[in-house]
Amino acid sequence: MICHIAIDGPSGAGKSTIAKLLSKKMDIMYLDTGAMYRALALKAIRLGIDTTDIEKVTDLLKELDIQIEYKDGQQKILLDGEDVSDKIRTDEVSMGASNVSAIPAVRKRLVELQQNIAASKSVVMDGRDIGTHVLPHAALKIFLTASARVRAERRYKELSEKGLLTKNFEELEKEIELRDYNDSHREASPLKQAEDAILLDTSCLTIDEVVDRILEIARMKGLTNVL
Repeated sequence: MICHIAIDGPSGAGKSTIAKLLSKKMDIMYLDTGAMYRALALKAIRLGIDTTDIEKVTDLLKELDIQIEYKDGQQKILLDGEDVSDKIRTDEVSMGASNVSAIPAVRKRLVELQQNIAASKSVVMDGRDIGTHVLPHAALKIFLTASARVRAERRYKELSEKGLLTKNFEELEKEIELRDYNDSHREASPLKQAEDAILLDTSCLTIDEVVDRILEIARMKGLTNVL
């Protein structure tokens, strides 16, 4: 049985962390769609291309080589053969990813790749338009959210622990609010909750509590037979 689970939500809501844990619990593939957009943004930045330049970013699609591999149970993102899994997690790349994801040609190309991967296998996929656009017929759709302040706190802690902190808390919070606005107001597949998605506010929940709630919902839907 092929089972598709879509997890959407704004930046910092915990989508990737939750999706990874959920995929392990259910023993199905995890696909981080945001990493694809981040890889393209990194390529543009390295070439000195403004990530809001529609024409130049679209041209990059002609020679774009993004591969997803799994090593020791971890998803690796390869850009032109280079493992950039850590390099795509900076604030600069985060904003760049938000910019390139608003370009229709970019979304069309990457959505095709995502749908091809999901065509023949069960997946947990997270992003901003998975339930509304990429996997509209997913068996389970979850929309994760949290206040901008809580998400900024999480981001601040994450960057601090990785030694990548370059901005103060207020700057991170404003950046998250700006990205929320950009993602929800873009013309191509804007961030929004699918009509049949279940809303989960993670502001006051631990990661394990969120995973447990989603697993409970999956059991109610009879999806545990994918195990």
